[in-house]
Amino acid sequence: MNCLLLLGSPRKNGNTETLAGRVAGVVEKNGGHVESVRLCELDIAPCIDCGECRKNGRCVIDDDMQELYSKIDKANTIIIASPIYFYGVTAQTKVFIDRTQALWSRKYLLKKRIETIGGPERKGYFLSVAATSGEKCFDGAILTARYCFDAMDVAWGGELVIPGIDHMGAFAKNPSALAKAEDFGEGLLYFGRHN
Repeated sequence: MNCLLLLGSPRKNGNTETLAGRVAGVVEKNGGHVESVRLCELDIAPCIDCGECRKNGRCVIDDDMQELYSKIDKANTIIIASPIYFYGVTAQTKVFIDRTQALWSRKYLLKKRIETIGGPERKGYFLSVAATSGEKCFDGAILTARYCFDAMDVAWGGELVIPGIDHMGAFAKNPSALAKAEDFGEGLLYFGRHN
C-alpha cells in the first residue's frame, strides 16, 4: 500500500495528527508505506480561477502544490485529515482542495484518467475530530472531501470522524477513540490486500 497522508491541522501533534498517526502506524507496522505531508508547512496559494487548467489539466501557479500533484497521482490510498473548524475543514485543507480543480479539469474536461489497470483501485479516506458533538458537525467536511477525492480520480473509501474531542491531548487519552483509529487502519490494510 502506497499511502499519501495529508495533514490539514495547523497544530502539530494535536488531536487530528494523533488520530492520523494511529491509523498510519497500523498501516506501516503491517508493511504499508505512508508519506505524511503537513499542509500548513507548504506554500500553497489559493486557486485564482484563471481557467488555464481547462486547457491542459495543469495549474499555472508555481508553488508547493506542483509537487503534491505528482504524489497524488502515484498514491493508491490518500487520506485527508482535518479537524473541524466552523463545521468545515481547516483553511489549510481547503486551499489544497481548491487547487485540485486542475485535476478535475484533467479528469472531466480533458477525459484523462489515472491508469490503474492491473493495480489496486485508488481509494480516499477522511479523518477528523471535532470539539462539538453536534449531529451534523462533520457533514460539510465529508461532502467537501468526497468531491475532492472525485477530482483526484480516487474512489471514496469512507471516513472516521470522532466528535467530542476538545482539549489538546484529549484524543491520546481516549481509549475508545484510539481503538477506533487502530481498527480503521486495519480496515485500510484489509482493503489493500483484497482489492
